[in-house]
Amino acid sequence: MLKTFNAILKNNSIQWVDETPEITLDSSIKVHITLLEETATAKTKFNGQKMAEALRKISKKNIFAEIDPQKWQQEIRQDRTLPNRD
Repeated sequence: MLKTFNAILKNNSIQWVDETPEITLDSSIKVHITLLEETATAKTKFNGQKMAEALRKISKKNIFAEIDPQKWQQEIRQDRTLPNRD
């Protein structure tokens, strides 16, 4: 049976994150290692900063000031009959 353990590969050695497998120090075991993508790269952080700046610019222009939120919701909302209900 295969077991999965969370670990970080750093400088060609494994650092266990959560549970540590029971392995005797002098033994060798066969493993399959799957490299996961980085969660936040420099490019994605930069894109997030660009998005935040764009949202700041939009909020300063106050482009939705003329829209009444209740009226907008009533116009957009499409009521429908629920199934199996009279």
